[in-house]
Amino acid sequence: MSDAAWLVVGLGNPGPTYAQTRHNIGYLVVEELAQRMGSGFRAHKSGRADVVEGRLGPPGPDVPRVVLMKARTYMNESGGPVSTLAKFYKVPAERVIAIHDELDIGFGTLRVKLGGGDNGHNGLKSMRSSLGTGDFYRLRAGIGRPPGRQAPADFVLSPYSSAERKELPLQVVLAADAVESLISEGLERTQSRFNS
Repeated sequence: MSDAAWLVVGLGNPGPTYAQTRHNIGYLVVEELAQRMGSGFRAHKSGRADVVEGRLGPPGPDVPRVVLMKARTYMNESGGPVSTLAKFYKVPAERVIAIHDELDIGFGTLRVKLGGGDNGHNGLKSMRSSLGTGDFYRLRAGIGRPPGRQAPADFVLSPYSSAERKELPLQVVLAADAVESLISEGLERTQSRFNS
């Protein structure tokens, strides 16, 4: 099982309109991980996702195979491409990591967990439906609640504030570190390091 792949899913929406929005933190984190692997995203033959395949972690005989993916569908339909790639690469749900924005924790905060509900997040809802289980890992990147009376749906699709943009690169790096830790060191150690 040591050579079984991991599937790391950056949840987001495709296209330049959404590139800098809070909902696309998952894309930013898998792009950081792709840089660490020294590779760029390319279209998967399914046509429904862009992928990077490689090894992630410190050099050694047991460096795990990792597939990074960004679905080419919108957030609420991302489960289909995730399920397709999980089958293609023979990745069980317990080796899938979804990286997503989280309204219920403050900006700059990370939480890593296994399983759970979708808490109104359309990307997670779609993944649960397509995979037939919620028993996959989640890396929740906090974006906080919208100010004033702004609707959550509008807030997640809006750009980060100028103050947040200054801190965002650090959050992306820490989230990528947490993914590497989860793969190489497991859930408990990762939670103790990153669940601030």
